[in-house]
Amino acid sequence: MNSKNKMIRYRPGQSKGWGYPVWHEMLSELVDSHELVWRLFLRNFKAKYRQTVLGFLWALIMPLLAVGTFVFLNRAGVLNIGKVDIPYPAYALLGLTVWHIFAGGLRASSNAIVAGGSMVVKINFPKEALVLSSLGEALVETLVRLALTAFVFALYKVVPAWTVVLFPLSLIPLLLFTLGLGFMLSILNAVFRDVANIVSLSTTFLLFITPVLYPEPKAAFFKAFTIFNPLAALVSGPRDLVVKGYLTQPISYLFYSGLSLIIFIISWRLFHLAEIRIAERVGAR
Repeated sequence: MNSKNKMIRYRPGQSKGWGYPVWHEMLSELVDSHELVWRLFLRNFKAKYRQTVLGFLWALIMPLLAVGTFVFLNRAGVLNIGKVDIPYPAYALLGLTVWHIFAGGLRASSNAIVAGGSMVVKINFPKEALVLSSLGEALVETLVRLALTAFVFALYKVVPAWTVVLFPLSLIPLLLFTLGLGFMLSILNAVFRDVANIVSLSTTFLLFITPVLYPEPKAAFFKAFTIFNPLAALVSGPRDLVVKGYLTQPISYLFYSGLSLIIFIISWRLFHLAEIRIAERVGAR
């Protein structure tokens, strides 16, 4: 058989343990499945917006409603958001845009295996492709929100700091954190379907206890609580580089960046070990 007709057979879990052969196998499978990830992304993306009237506009409407609500409550005296360095709508939209990488990405990736349905049962392929393609949907919506944020910055004549060039790199730890949790939650959701609802409720709750729509709190109790919230550092860090030009909490950001990498590595390996059983659990439903 010549090289053009060479058949690639996917056999998960050929290597055991945590050594170099395991990671080489996992990385090779991921590289080989890049076209599959792209096709799954296109399929999911088209299905999501196929029967909607507003389509992409929903990615703009939701953050605008959230920011508008907070602006109204702040001006009505119900909330005391505090002082920010730039006009509040621009500040809040930037925070929500970064936040959507986590919230939107986690909701999509945690439901990836279940959404795969019969494909998971009938076809043998790297299940990581499902999680990665689902995360891609959230990233595209984030790009749309970034365009809206840039427009609002221009509207309020806000000039970003020069460190805005580091903004894409500063999002990598948040991506790794989201993907790591997404790997584990997608497996749990295949076993316990309640996980999807728990994730949705949790991301809504976390939005209000994370400085996304407001600056970091000054009160000792809430400040201490923020220190132990990894999302506070991973969301505030990229925003600081755009607004301030430096990290206000560099130690926390670096610590939780390292933690995100560890979570991603461990979760990816555990996911790879468990994917042999995924089809059995989904097929038994």
